[in-house]
Amino acid sequence: MHSFDVYTAVLELEMQDEKEQKQPQTATISTDIAFTAEAGLTQTHKERIQASWYRCEQFGLDHGSRPDFATLPKGTLSDLIDQHRSLLETTENEVLPYYENILSNSACMIVLADRQGHVLNTWGQPRFGSAAQHGLVGGNQWSEMGAGTNAIGTALITGEAIQVGRDEHFLRANRFMVGSASPIYNTKNDLVGVLDISSDAYLPQDHTFGMVKLMSLSVENRLIFSAFQQEHFILSFNTNVVSLDSHWSGILVLDENGTIVSANRRAEVVLARDLALLNINQVFDIEMREIKHHPYSLPMKLIAMGRYQFYVKVIPPVQQIMRVPDFRQRADYVAPPQSEAIVMNKENSSPEKVKDTEKPSSIAIPDNVIPMAELQHGDERVERLVRQAHKIMEKDIPILIHGETGAGKEIFVRSLHYHSSRAKEMLVAVNCAAIPAELVESELFGYEKGAFTGAQNRGSIGLIRRAHRGTLFLDEIGEMPMAVQSRLLRVLQERVVTPLGSTEAFPVDIKLISATNRTLKDEVKEGRFRQDLYYRISGLNIELPALRERTDKAELIRYLHERLRKEEPGPALSSDMLELLVRHPWPGNMRQLAHVLKVGMAMADEEMLEEWHLPDDFFDDLDASASFDLTAPASTEQDEPLERLIPRLLSEFKGNVSQTAKTAGVSRNTVYKYAKGKGNDV
Repeated sequence: MHSFDVYTAVLELEMQDEKEQKQPQTATISTDIAFTAEAGLTQTHKERIQASWYRCEQFGLDHGSRPDFATLPKGTLSDLIDQHRSLLETTENEVLPYYENILSNSACMIVLADRQGHVLNTWGQPRFGSAAQHGLVGGNQWSEMGAGTNAIGTALITGEAIQVGRDEHFLRANRFMVGSASPIYNTKNDLVGVLDISSDAYLPQDHTFGMVKLMSLSVENRLIFSAFQQEHFILSFNTNVVSLDSHWSGILVLDENGTIVSANRRAEVVLARDLALLNINQVFDIEMREIKHHPYSLPMKLIAMGRYQFYVKVIPPVQQIMRVPDFRQRADYVAPPQSEAIVMNKENSSPEKVKDTEKPSSIAIPDNVIPMAELQHGDERVERLVRQAHKIMEKDIPILIHGETGAGKEIFVRSLHYHSSRAKEMLVAVNCAAIPAELVESELFGYEKGAFTGAQNRGSIGLIRRAHRGTLFLDEIGEMPMAVQSRLLRVLQERVVTPLGSTEAFPVDIKLISATNRTLKDEVKEGRFRQDLYYRISGLNIELPALRERTDKAELIRYLHERLRKEEPGPALSSDMLELLVRHPWPGNMRQLAHVLKVGMAMADEEMLEEWHLPDDFFDDLDASASFDLTAPASTEQDEPLERLIPRLLSEFKGNVSQTAKTAGVSRNTVYKYAKGKGNDV
């Protein structure tokens, strides 16, 4: 690019900036670009400088302060340069050559700094003294806190390009130069550095400011091409056909489906909207299939947003990736009915019909999933509800599970999912009580980029869409906020999800299983749960019994103990220990049982599991329970105070703590407590 071309480019860029600022539609610029309201496009240049001076005063600086550059050690600077190698090479090899002819004829320096203001490299020879005087050397930090108002530091705080004149520097020590700086954003719209031109004012200052903005755009565009050109379509657009290859053109990056996966800042400013994850047909009047077949060298004239005319150039991927068409990926794909499967009988080669409920899953069951047949061990009630839920898994009927906390609801759901036809897709488990109320909506339904403060740059697909063609398990659904209940009801009715900040609806196919430890009918009466949502989620209502209520408790404890021993070798379970575990009320249900067994097995260290290996809270629950199945003590013993009864029984049983505890109807801990109080050695 010749000198005249650069001057022309800068002038045209400035004219376009002025024109766009006059257009009302540019007020809706992405929050990632104008991320600081005070330092955004709403402030004049004078107001930005005044705001910076105020910050400097708050930092404790005065005009006579000496700059504190907090110079990095050489080793740290070398590491920093390695981290920013791509940014440095892009700037030096692909951008600076266009401008070196102009810059070589002026006394100025080009400075590249990281997002903390540390100078990574400089180019050019200034006339304003030695490095010790001007401080524009590698490793020095040009932050406002250390160097006062300056182009690099102020551009980093505001996130916008700025020019700081001689007397606009807060520190008198820096008033020998004029600085023009523009931030650099990466492909995710994260600020990664700043480009600065510091001069002795011999260049026209408006031109210098325009040039540094143009250079930062050039760096950003090259970063986009480096990241995406191999496998993505890139669209360049501008209002003038001769400017399509210029650095101030808008750039959109498309995947093979036409989804915008990245864009430069210029595109978002010109189109005045957030472009992340939109389809190209939502921006221009064209479909992706037309773009794929458009000649590379032929610009086309398109209408954007229904009213603005642009010239557009298509740059195809460098690597043409061959993909086999799969029509099942289409949004309107419906799987063929699977009510019957035809299998060949090996003996007579005749077809034999197999019912859905008898089909084995085609996916291996993970080790942490309980096989369906092992969910019950003799309890008829549990056996019946397992059989019912397994059948309903293949129907378009939701399941609502009631049960106490820790009763094994998620274990039950995991087994149902992996023994169903949906096993190849995801099981997405959501604990509605564990997600902060203000985030439930965005986590469930997803959001577009910039939909709210703190949103990820690329947006989020949401948990419901992640469960597409799989199973969505909403645990503790009674904790869901009312506003979110309304949106969930709409999703279940319409079978589509609209992310926050978006107008596009995405179809979803989910098997919904909900669980709660509340009585939802009571919640409906109290106005805390929507009645229409309750009847939408309660297709099959099942009650998962608490561990203390199960008739197969002994077999279940023995089964869980053996599963834990397979994970890590541990001691066997004696009949006395099993009897003690069965007597326990288990207020924490299966979760508490697993915890107690793990602690006891770890304490026993492959020896026989004994009572003293179990945690103290196990015995606290045992003492508090009124339903012990213990040998009834004699009438004289029932009336005798424990502080006399326990020492006496210990003496009779010659210090046998277990026999004493069983006879007295207390836990071993209680025996220890009263025995030590009387000075007994147990």
